[in-house]
Amino acid sequence: MPPSIPPALRGRRAKRIALALPVGLVGTLIALPFTAQAAPSADAVIAEVYGGGGNSGATFTNDFIELGNAGSGSFDLTGWSVQYLPGAPTASSKWQVTELTGAIPAGGSYLVAESKGAGGTTELPTPDAAGSIAMSGTSGTVALVHSTTPLACITAADCAADGSIKDLVGFGTAAVRETSPVPGASNTASVSRNASLTDTDNNAADLSASAPSPRNTGGGGGEPGPDPTPTPTPTGPTGPPEPDPTPGPVRIHHIQGNTRVSPYNGQAVTNVPGVVTGVRATGSSRGFWIQDTQPDNDPVTSEGVFVFTGSTTPQVKVGDSVLVSAKVVEYYPGGASSGAQSLTELSGPTTVVLSSGNAVPSVELVDAKTLPKDYTPNAAGGNIEPLTLQPTVYALDWLESREGMVVQIGDSRVVGASNSYGETWITTKPTKNPTPRGGVIYTDYDDPNAGRLLVTALTADKPAANVGDTLKGATGPVDYGTYGGYSIQATAVGAVTKGAIEPEVAEKGSADELSVATYNVENLDPTDPQDKFDRLAQGIVKHLGSPDIVSLEEIQDNNGAKDDGTVAADQTLAKFIAAVKAAGGPAYEWRSIDPENKTDGGEPGGNIRTSFIYNPQRVSFVDRPGGDATTAVKVVTSGKKDENISLSVSPGRINPTSGAWSSSRKPLVGEFMFRGEQIFVVGNHFNSKGGDQPIHGRFQPPTLSSETQRVAQAKEVNTFVADLLDKDKDAKVVVLGDINDYQFSAPLDVLTKKVLKDLINTLPKGERYSYVYDGNSQTLDHILVSKGIKNPVYDVVHINAEFADQASDHDPQVVRFK
Repeated sequence: MPPSIPPALRGRRAKRIALALPVGLVGTLIALPFTAQAAPSADAVIAEVYGGGGNSGATFTNDFIELGNAGSGSFDLTGWSVQYLPGAPTASSKWQVTELTGAIPAGGSYLVAESKGAGGTTELPTPDAAGSIAMSGTSGTVALVHSTTPLACITAADCAADGSIKDLVGFGTAAVRETSPVPGASNTASVSRNASLTDTDNNAADLSASAPSPRNTGGGGGEPGPDPTPTPTPTGPTGPPEPDPTPGPVRIHHIQGNTRVSPYNGQAVTNVPGVVTGVRATGSSRGFWIQDTQPDNDPVTSEGVFVFTGSTTPQVKVGDSVLVSAKVVEYYPGGASSGAQSLTELSGPTTVVLSSGNAVPSVELVDAKTLPKDYTPNAAGGNIEPLTLQPTVYALDWLESREGMVVQIGDSRVVGASNSYGETWITTKPTKNPTPRGGVIYTDYDDPNAGRLLVTALTADKPAANVGDTLKGATGPVDYGTYGGYSIQATAVGAVTKGAIEPEVAEKGSADELSVATYNVENLDPTDPQDKFDRLAQGIVKHLGSPDIVSLEEIQDNNGAKDDGTVAADQTLAKFIAAVKAAGGPAYEWRSIDPENKTDGGEPGGNIRTSFIYNPQRVSFVDRPGGDATTAVKVVTSGKKDENISLSVSPGRINPTSGAWSSSRKPLVGEFMFRGEQIFVVGNHFNSKGGDQPIHGRFQPPTLSSETQRVAQAKEVNTFVADLLDKDKDAKVVVLGDINDYQFSAPLDVLTKKVLKDLINTLPKGERYSYVYDGNSQTLDHILVSKGIKNPVYDVVHINAEFADQASDHDPQVVRFK
């Protein structure tokens, strides 16, 4: 899409547009340099890389990285690092880090010594910094990073989207590089830039192989010393040149354009004017927002933008009138492969403060009529980035057209409880799909509730709101991130007015009713605080009424995430059962099967599994030996007429060697007896939805890639239950657990087909949820029953998902039947 800047100003430095400076412009202009990322740079770059130090044929004993500064001022390296990645990284590859101090002099060099080899005859000039990275002499990647935290990217696309990278050089056959890697590196050849330190974001064009020539801040070999060039006698004022206070030709609405990707993406812009409307001063993604005071009156082009300063705290404040020179970058939270949309940023900024105390531009109110009812355009699974925004038609387009601009919400109902990051979900459409307890119900893929909006408090006081509470307004710039998509980065947040919801208590059944429950206890292991065990136990005893049988999901091994080969979970279960008894519950017994190490997914080292606990005073467990991690449970009968069926092993696992269960939990099957009746219980925890494209992402409708495995898992369980019912059509079967999908999804269609009834569908529409995600009340947990179970009484017991203070992120469920 061509820039929307007037044609006379495109492609050249034109006469600058005048900026109406606010009254009270200070006489002294302040230039504030901030971090940058891999981009054509006017100052600090990687000037030379040599990985052959100490190798056969080498002259120099050490590997080294030389930085250069093409700017007219000293470049401060406080908080910076150089980092190295192998040329052919794998998923387990890690960036190695050397921290930097000091500065690169104007027009000068800075030398970083790395690993020393056994060969070579010549020591490096005295280095300005030293590390121990052993670089390859022929292929690798070096990055100059405004952070000392190791980078996470391992692809060229993801590294290009990482705003902390100022410059990056890939040499040899490096997979991570700018455009093309530099050829010719060897034990006797470094790769280096020309004397002018040209940077066009193409490593092969900007650098070439030559004899190593390391230089330090002193200009060469030996100890750093003064510049031998005679200093001319000053004939006028000394000190750095005064910053240019004149606005450039490119304004924020030109940068934002009328699509999701800036028409200036990858280009440098100079002296972009705006007033600071918000500052993010903590975390690794610090920066500030600016908004133009002279909008173009086009509702499609945003007048605000985020200025990224990496791990450096911004030195501006709200109300500062500034000019920003930087590179325009489209940053993809979570990496380009995540499917997320991008955030248009000004990266690597130099900022001139013109004046302070200015009024923030007028704030737009978001109310029930603001966001369109349709959520996003449909591109048949394709990318919506090239599409012209239609902010009056789609909610995501409206938010994109206000990206970086300050908006305000009035009193708003909370639909997603506050978390420890200061994030709270509200709805701008309070009459749309409400739940009885104040949330919004997610009923279909085609109706993701366009009124939801995430409020992230930048203030010191964070809200602590539950679903159904009222947030008394919030104001701040519109932002976009991995978690939740668009948000208000709130510089002002109102108080919370409490709603009426309380944790629910299930109705107690009669003595002749069997009660069966499911509860995801969220990575429970003995190293968790006792308070977590006690609160989960209260959920079992007080809120579920001490069910006769409970399927527990996410029981971890005896030392949790410690990865030492431990797979047993007897201590975890014993500690949980003790907590239940201490809370006034029964002396439960447990049954489980330990998985093979590292085969069932979940938190690394945790070896999560599904387990049963049961009340032996009410039910008995039919133990049939032989069940282990890899043995498949079968339905068996002697073949005699009217003989009851049984399990080959109990507890057992459903076809555990099937590819459907790769890196995922295997279903646990148990045979129980209650009042002389045989009950079969299948506890499940299907693979997660991780890897699916987000509903707020750039691919619409999103691809649900994780669904394929859950469909295969559902087929395995359905086949097992069908076999059981084929042998006894009246068998009482309960299939339950964390299925990790919705009642209207393909996996649930496959799971229920012909043999099971999903009880969530027996509840009123507004009550069909056990989990709250991104402000949507939805169900991932299910209890399903066979036809042999008559008149089941079913309930989702809301004690966690709607509350800021949670024992687990899931609500438990229980079914009772005679």
